[in-house]
This record gives sequence, structure tokens and C-alpha cells, in this order.
Amino acid sequence: MKAQDLKGQTIAFAGSGGLDSCTITRWLTDMGVRVVCFTADLGQPDEDDTEAIKERMLMAGAAEFVLLPVREAIAQIGLSVIQSQACYEGRYWNTTGIARCVLAKAMIQEMQKKGLTILSHGATGRGNDQVRFQLITNMLAPEFEVYAPWRDESFLARFPGRSEMIDFCQEKGLSVSATKDKPYSTDSNLLGLTHESGLLEALTTPAHFVKPIMGCYPGDAPDQAEEFTVHFEKGCPVSLNGTPVSLVEAITQANAIGGKHGVGIGTHLVENRFVGIKSRGIYESPGVEILGSCYGLLLQLILDRRAREFFEQLSQLVAKQIYQGYWYDLATQMALQAIERTAELATGTITVSLYKGNISFVSASNTPHSLYSEENASMEGVGSYNHADSEGLLRVFSVSARVLATSGQIKG
Repeated sequence: MKAQDLKGQTIAFAGSGGLDSCTITRWLTDMGVRVVCFTADLGQPDEDDTEAIKERMLMAGAAEFVLLPVREAIAQIGLSVIQSQACYEGRYWNTTGIARCVLAKAMIQEMQKKGLTILSHGATGRGNDQVRFQLITNMLAPEFEVYAPWRDESFLARFPGRSEMIDFCQEKGLSVSATKDKPYSTDSNLLGLTHESGLLEALTTPAHFVKPIMGCYPGDAPDQAEEFTVHFEKGCPVSLNGTPVSLVEAITQANAIGGKHGVGIGTHLVENRFVGIKSRGIYESPGVEILGSCYGLLLQLILDRRAREFFEQLSQLVAKQIYQGYWYDLATQMALQAIERTAELATGTITVSLYKGNISFVSASNTPHSLYSEENASMEGVGSYNHADSEGLLRVFSVSARVLATSGQIKG
């Protein structure tokens, strides 16, 4: 789909009020397209004034502004990420990827109410978001069409890069935060922030080039450690430091405490994008890092060897599925049902110590489904475990071990 095909039509555009959103909205409006801007209240820590977003988008030419209230939804889906321990390539908590699932679903539902059938977004042709928006729309509303300016040759000819977009917005009198002195992009929601592009594309640019929004870097954190206690009931954090909290409050407060101590701030990752290229990102996710780490410590107590191996396979699958935009497909839903059984057993209180970006285990208590036994694990003469009972077990193991040696399969 091209911009010239949209003249005289109304499209639903996912806009955040940033450089790309303002540029695209103004450009399309100038071409005779009626743009309805959809912005989600995802609890963005860098933009809590949704009225300001509305003003920027209307000034950019949007005919209508629709605010999608989805803080509860992003918190709930974020809990699923935590319960799945769904870190992509071991470092990234999928905060932006999972937010696209929330935004796209809420946007599609509102579009259906308004009778709109063309969904548009500002994701580039080199990134993952274009895949996420496309696949989610195709799965939830297969009758919809998707227009992506960054895949439109006429748009690319006018805006080869961010510098041209900045010039365009300045010429049109549009207020955007991006400048040529700081041309990196930030995407945010309640769960975390993603910084990429611009000067961050050079691997000679250190992670500390980014100014943290959700806290401080570990080196700037307090010299005094702070203990953090979370109690989980069936996989959900219900109290922090002894005070009952809602899910949104749990994530918000964990963000503040973690950010204060530099936890989850400035995570550098050169990752493999779904489209086949590597990209570099700097991430902030203090609350998810703390709650996710505490949940991981609880899982250590309740999963036996076989369950642990299966869970790790599910975790890796879900992380990849979120990253690639397949949250709503059958494979993810099957995996989540299995993980839900684990969450039902995840009740307990975990206390950790936060110090300059580090999370250290302090204690675990009130864990009714824990498999850990101090008596069985003890090297002292307590419990029912008889060391001598291992003799028969090891004789059985020794048979196959010796065969490996006599068959010449062991070298060195």
C-alpha cells in the first residue's frame, strides 16, 4: 500500500508524539490523507502528560486523537513475561515487544468500533516492530490493511533518515525532542525503556552516552545497600516490603527502588533482529529486573529437575515468540498454559539486597510448595538421607561410564 492510494481515506495511525509520528502525520495530512492518531497510555515514565502528546499530534495535522487506557493491560501482560522469565537472548526483557501486543490489540478493538480498517505505524523497514504490527493485525483482524510509510518508496525518497525528518518538523514548526546533537530514539512504557539508532549505532559510543530516565547508572547509585522484599501469591506480587500493592503499583514501586540503585539501567545488547540484521540497544527495566529476578529465585525452590528443563524450553520459546510478534498464536498460548501451572505454585516471600546495579539473595520464606529440605541437603548427620545408599546408584552409573572408555569414545 502506498500513500497515493490513501488520498481521501481515513487511516488509524499509532503515534507517540515523537519525531517519526509527527513527521508521518504531517506528511500524510499534506497529501490529503485523514489521520486519526491512536496513542496508548502505557505508563510511559518519560511522558506522563498525555495532553502534551495530543497537542503535538493535532498540531502535526491529526484529525482526531484517541487515547487508549492500557496501564492495567501492560502490567498484566508484563507479569506474564516475568512468570515466563522471557528474556530475549539472555539480556532483554522484551519490554517494547510485549507493549506492541498491548497497543495493537487495543487499537484494533477501537478501530472496529469506529469502522476503520487501515492501520498505520511508524516502524522502520529494518526493525522488529514492523513485523509485530503486521502479524498482530493479520492475526486479530485479517480483514484490515496495514500501511507502513517506511516501506513506501515515496516516503523514503523524501525522508532518507532522521536528519531529514528533524529538518522537516522544524520547517513545519512542530515541536519534537529529537535533535541532531542527540539523534537516538527512545521507546518507553511501564515495563521499561529502549534506546537505539542514531549515535548508538556506532559501537564506539558507550552505553553511558544515554541519559537514564528510570534511574541512575550503578556507579552513581547510593553507597548503602537496600533490602527489597516481595511476596508472591500464585505468581503475582501482592506486597512490597510488607505493604499490599496492586500489580501496577508493584511494577511502579519496583521501578523507583530499582532505578535508585542502578538495577536494570544501561543494559547493552547487540541482538539478532527477526529481519536478519544485528542491532544495538540500550535498555532500562529496573522493576521487571527486580521482580523477575525475585521470581526466578522462587522458581529455584519449586521446580524439580525435569520441570526445570521443560520450563527453560518454554521460557526460551516465549521470549522468541514475543520478540518476533507471535504472542497471540497457538504456540505461545500453549506455552503460557503450561507456565500458568508453574505460577499456581509460585507462592512465597523473597528478600534481596540491591547495591549498585546488583541483586543479591538474602532470604526466602513462606514457600508452601518448595521442594528444598534443609535436612536432606545438609552435610551434617541429620535427615533421612543415607550417604551409603548412593553406592548402588553409582555402580549402575559406572557401567555406562566404563563402556564409554573401553569403546574408545573418550579422548585425553
